[in-house]
Amino acid sequence: MISRRIAYRGVAALLATATALAAAGTAVAAPLPATSPAPPAPAPAPASELVPGVPLGPAQPWQIDTPDQMLPPKVYTPTESEEAVEPEDAVAGAYDLIEYVPISDAVTKVACSKQTGPYQRQVERWLKLKADGKQSSGDCKAVRAFQVQHKIKPAIGFAGPVTWSTMMLISAKKNPNKAKKCPVRSYRVACVDLNRQLTWVQKGSKVVFGPVPMRSGRKGLVTRKGWHTIYWRHKNHVSTLYNQPMPYAQFFDGGEAFHAVYGTIYTTIGSYGCVNLKLADSRRLWDVLKKGDHVYVWGRRPGT
Repeated sequence: MISRRIAYRGVAALLATATALAAAGTAVAAPLPATSPAPPAPAPAPASELVPGVPLGPAQPWQIDTPDQMLPPKVYTPTESEEAVEPEDAVAGAYDLIEYVPISDAVTKVACSKQTGPYQRQVERWLKLKADGKQSSGDCKAVRAFQVQHKIKPAIGFAGPVTWSTMMLISAKKNPNKAKKCPVRSYRVACVDLNRQLTWVQKGSKVVFGPVPMRSGRKGLVTRKGWHTIYWRHKNHVSTLYNQPMPYAQFFDGGEAFHAVYGTIYTTIGSYGCVNLKLADSRRLWDVLKKGDHVYVWGRRPGT
């Protein structure tokens, strides 16, 4: 796992560089001739090039990478004393809804972004705006109002991954399996929707947990689709890849597991295959699932 100090320095260096470039660009830019055609609309900002839109600090322990197991764990039976220890709580602010924005917007602290976001068309459609995939002043105002309402910062109207994920969660609250993508069975099924980055548990048609937001595997290391089974549960698991905690780990396929992370689950890159959850959600899921329960994974994480 990349240290927080390195992550902070890296983002700070990017911000400083962008500021310098912006200043230099202002000094040398020449006005367009009166006969020049209007420039084309900018392409959506690639999600991989976005940065957290607020300054990093001790209350936001951003993870540049994830503490996943990746390889199958060594299975053993934890002692009663080991199981009696509850994982530590996350620090205050660890799961704040901090949107990822273009670095130029973060540097200049714009009030309303003029840039097209990676989820522009989806966000426009959700807000019942003209879904043309191009940012407009009207789009920005509508998106910004949604961000203010749901405490997403910075509320600058940029259609980023956190705004989109919040919309997906709101839409799924009443009936996450409305599209019937997760098979209905008489037993418990943990449903993992890669398309919307949501997970829930259902027994028959009744939802007994969730839906909650999640982070699945990145490009090249996607969370494996299909049917799986919870084969080992380890409340205080530690990753052999990063030597970092994976609280409430419930393994369902090799090194892939449901587990908590001590930081945002909204990073623009995915996990190493695990289903990452907020600590409180992972703790509740621990009380719902048991060894032998079934897991069903489908869809495709955006960007993979």
